[in-house]
Amino acid sequence: MVDGRGDRTRRDVLKAAVAVGGAAALSACLDRTPEPVPAGTDQFSSLPERQHAWNDRVRTDEHGNTLLPKHQLLLYLTLPGEGPPDEADRATVETALQTLDRAYERSSEGLLYSIAYSPRYFDRFEDDLPDSIDLPEPRALSSFETPTLDRQDALLHLASDRADVVLAAEEALTGNEDTANDVPVEATLTDVFEVSDRRSGFVGAGMPADRQDGLAGIPSSNPVPKESPLFMGFIAGFKRNQATEDYVTLSQGSFAGGTTKHVSNLRMRLDDWYEEQSFEQRVAEMFSPVHAERDLVEGVGANLGDDSGVTAEMIDDIEDHARQFARVGHAQKAARANREADGTPRTLRRHFESTDSDEAGLHFPSLQREISTFEAVRTAMNGTDLTEIPTIRQRVNNGILEYVFVKRRGNFLVPPRSLRALPTPSGTTPGLD
Repeated sequence: MVDGRGDRTRRDVLKAAVAVGGAAALSACLDRTPEPVPAGTDQFSSLPERQHAWNDRVRTDEHGNTLLPKHQLLLYLTLPGEGPPDEADRATVETALQTLDRAYERSSEGLLYSIAYSPRYFDRFEDDLPDSIDLPEPRALSSFETPTLDRQDALLHLASDRADVVLAAEEALTGNEDTANDVPVEATLTDVFEVSDRRSGFVGAGMPADRQDGLAGIPSSNPVPKESPLFMGFIAGFKRNQATEDYVTLSQGSFAGGTTKHVSNLRMRLDDWYEEQSFEQRVAEMFSPVHAERDLVEGVGANLGDDSGVTAEMIDDIEDHARQFARVGHAQKAARANREADGTPRTLRRHFESTDSDEAGLHFPSLQREISTFEAVRTAMNGTDLTEIPTIRQRVNNGILEYVFVKRRGNFLVPPRSLRALPTPSGTTPGLD
């Protein structure tokens, strides 16, 4: 018999299972989630060529907004030594990834994943990436940040609505389990890579509220709304404000079918956000002052449907709004660079929350054809051009910059699935071709 204390301990482990990781967390998950996991396939040609093709394999809300998998894990991987990997390394990585394909249905009920490669990885080769691939080394993107730059060789991103799936996949890939969903593990990523960092997260209504108690960066009053999928208390990722997967996909060249990925990691300091700012002020700084003036946002913003409500007028009149309302909105600023002339969004954001290091954090993966697109959006978000208005300071009354702090940045190329195993800069996989 398990006593009440044991039940509480297991619930605590489950709540933080992916953050904790390891065999104990996996065992606790398996004890509580006995339902079978949808199996994958050995018909690999039936899988999408785009590793980033997730949208038709996840849940959506009543408005058609994509609901990202609840549990997410980022494994930063480093190749030992110098120089390029060899054909044996490439075959090992492909075999390891095929284990996941066989074990788990490619869906949020099973497992979604991608592997991406950094500029430093491609520097191991004598040849350069084609000029058409915009993949610079990561750098600070504002005058007020000093991020650690992620230059590991590769990034594996795992995501599922089931914590046990994420944990089991990790354990299999790192050589700690002999099977994954009853599929034998024939090779592991750690036969080739070293795991240099592990970062975990989650997203979904109720999950931030359930994890806020005692968390650094969250007021002791535990103000995060139960309905919110994110710590800042509002819905994000509205369908009409997100680029399509088609739009962010490289359409030609040796890596056609791939995309680029920027991943930043931010810590949050939300005491002032919740305790000094009113709801109307939070709406103004998250969306726009006009949103607050017109009462456009109710609660966490579900009433907005599939669009944030940031209009062309709000973008064009941002300086007038700054003077009139003495503040500007985060979405309002970013949209200046995140929309084409016809209003088409340019980036596909797939951000999720984190309690790594026992602090409120945010992992921010962004997909786009060119890294320079993300950098332009970040420049617009900085709002430095608006600080000539006396009430707008670099980090005060300037969207959400007062409450989020960049810790890390990294740039990666997500190749098409056929090139996912240690590709060369010319877009080949010798030994697998």
